[in-house]
Amino acid sequence: MYFLLTEVLMPSVISTDVLIVGAGVAGLWLNARLRRQGFSTVLVESASLGGGQSLKSQGIIHGGAKYALHGALSGASEAIADMPRRWREALDGKGELDLSGVRLLSEAHYLWSPGTIAGNLTSFFASKAVRGRVDQVKGEQLPPALQNPKFKGKVYRLAELVVDVPSLIKRLAELAEDSLLAGQKIEPLYEADELIGLRVDGRDIHAQRIVLSAGGGNADLLNALGVSQPQMQRRPLHMVLVKGPTLKPLFAHCLGGGPKPRITVTTHPAADGQCVWYLGGDLAEADGVAREPDAQIAVARKELEALLPWVDLSQAQWATLRVDRAEPAQSGLVRPDNAFLDSQRRLMVGWPTKLALAPDFADRVLSHLSKDGIHPTPQAPLLDMPRPPLAIPVWDELLP
Repeated sequence: MYFLLTEVLMPSVISTDVLIVGAGVAGLWLNARLRRQGFSTVLVESASLGGGQSLKSQGIIHGGAKYALHGALSGASEAIADMPRRWREALDGKGELDLSGVRLLSEAHYLWSPGTIAGNLTSFFASKAVRGRVDQVKGEQLPPALQNPKFKGKVYRLAELVVDVPSLIKRLAELAEDSLLAGQKIEPLYEADELIGLRVDGRDIHAQRIVLSAGGGNADLLNALGVSQPQMQRRPLHMVLVKGPTLKPLFAHCLGGGPKPRITVTTHPAADGQCVWYLGGDLAEADGVAREPDAQIAVARKELEALLPWVDLSQAQWATLRVDRAEPAQSGLVRPDNAFLDSQRRLMVGWPTKLALAPDFADRVLSHLSKDGIHPTPQAPLLDMPRPPLAIPVWDELLP
């Protein structure tokens, strides 16, 4: 009788090759890559899939042109330069993952100068830094929102694409099959002082390797595991959303005088069929972070009225959204064109630092597994595990 009782009361033990915590795009992409290579995985999420940073992203798959603008793109930045190609192949169903069916919002992202600073742009685009990545567009090739006789600026098409993040998350969740686990309470499991897995809501999960890819959640996880390095920092943004019947598609960095785009606009389909413009760039950085929502909306409105005076905003609805970009604290040393991964015995922790770099993040984990001689082992399928829900797109939540 005693044995029977302990069997019932003992938390059930799951064994897996790689246990991942944090199901944003980085964790989901890594999970799909590992499974494609035959590894067994469990991916734990405490809230909703993509609900941390991923669904608050603008969906731009950067190729680094933004960094080249202020000379920060170096010869070593091939990781980010190669991202649009890798994503495009995956979206075509021919890449490292089959993402066919994921909605592409725009085949290109654009750079637009509002007429005052066009001169120095021309010489910049003729330079070898961006040759082959950028073409000037005019007339009917202009983004629909800029096709107006009053538009006087210059527009360049970048070889970067914009994905619909909600449909990306949905597809990556399909590729996860039975590996997703909803779990709130996460504690370390040790054997002879060595981390061998995690206890998730009382369920023991043993793993050959544990990967923390929880974005801003990594700080608390590291704390719970008693690990002091790597340290995390947060860089806040105060984004603006505007929805209205008169908005037309626009995917562009509008250039100002400084190194960051004055405003970055992406367009997203709301559930009611209207367009939502999602505004970031310099507008959302330090000065924007310091403003209250009403003041931030007023500045955004003034910017749009100055840059796109022909767009009628009289019926527009507005909202703002604060989001923290989580990244390693030593980001002074980490260039913006690479994902970050730290490895300590069985534990790996990292931040892709950009949505576009999720494939680079997965590469780094796979290369560590290979270096450590970690190979797939046969595991029984996981049944009846509670699954985390999909997150609701922010524009539908904030502007219903």
